[in-house]
Amino acid sequence: MNFEKAASLSYDELIMRQYRCLVVEDSQTMRNMLAESLLRIPGMEVVTAENGLSGIRALASQKFDLVLTDVNMPVMDGLKLVRHVRGDPRHADTPVVVITTENAPNDRDRAMALGANAYIEKPIQAPRVIRAVKKLLEL
Repeated sequence: MNFEKAASLSYDELIMRQYRCLVVEDSQTMRNMLAESLLRIPGMEVVTAENGLSGIRALASQKFDLVLTDVNMPVMDGLKLVRHVRGDPRHADTPVVVITTENAPNDRDRAMALGANAYIEKPIQAPRVIRAVKKLLEL
């Protein structure tokens, strides 16, 4: 958290600050790993969805501080989800991290062009996920 932001919060707000992250990933194993990684961040709450469409449903009913999404998923891919997030005034400023495969630079470039804030390449490692999220949330 940067100094200006910290200075505007009371001590209780700093201690009790809760963050909510939406993890959108079709692989249950990866969803669980990402959720477990994010839960290492104090005050983090994680909600999961198995594809972009269920991610949109979650976004319609809850406020999130960050969206972490895979690109390649059935039903609705992560690129369409990024486009939806950026096109919805309620979520337009919500940071989005996309997960791409190492050999898919086009997916990464398209996601960034659509407004993703960062990307992480597979294979995923918990410390990299935590660093990216902390940086975007200014923790």
